[in-house]
Amino acid sequence: MTTITREEAYGLLKQYNKDAFHLRHALTVEAVMKYFAERLGYSEDKDYWGVVGLLHDIDFEQYPDEHCQKAPELLCAGGLGEDVIHAVCSHGYGLVSDVEPEHQMEKILFATDELTGLIWAAALMRPSKSTSDMELKSLKKKYKDKKFAAGCSRDVIAKGAEMLGWELDTLLDETLKAMQATENDVVKECENL
Repeated sequence: MTTITREEAYGLLKQYNKDAFHLRHALTVEAVMKYFAERLGYSEDKDYWGVVGLLHDIDFEQYPDEHCQKAPELLCAGGLGEDVIHAVCSHGYGLVSDVEPEHQMEKILFATDELTGLIWAAALMRPSKSTSDMELKSLKKKYKDKKFAAGCSRDVIAKGAEMLGWELDTLLDETLKAMQATENDVVKECENL
């Protein structure tokens, strides 16, 4: 397993990502990945899961047409190994990558990447602009509305739940809980962007 500090990973991310939206997404996915690592019994690997979440879109801002294709080069140049490269590339499986998620961590990343975007878009529509007071019922309503956050693939989210062997409602609920539990930390870190 590749070892890199969180600070090194964040520095690498910021070499290729400047936009506050992309950085916030990376920080959100990092926090969600760490939450799931603890929740699913991988506490000893939570920092590793977090680094993968933080770096998952490393190539998206500068190379959107080469997403998950340019990432191996950027990650390798940053000193990361095949394990991180495989995990990062697997989140685009079936869309921009033929690298299939194999490990639980990769399946969580695949399942939650799009979903965190949809949940955050739903939060911004609320008077509170937060996930803190969002309920599963209102998230499901937004999820079913194909016009809402249309760029967030419902097919990918559903496929992610299937990969994990979870009901869709379980994935929605657990990811919402993850974002609620970590939102304050993400918001605080985003103040420095």
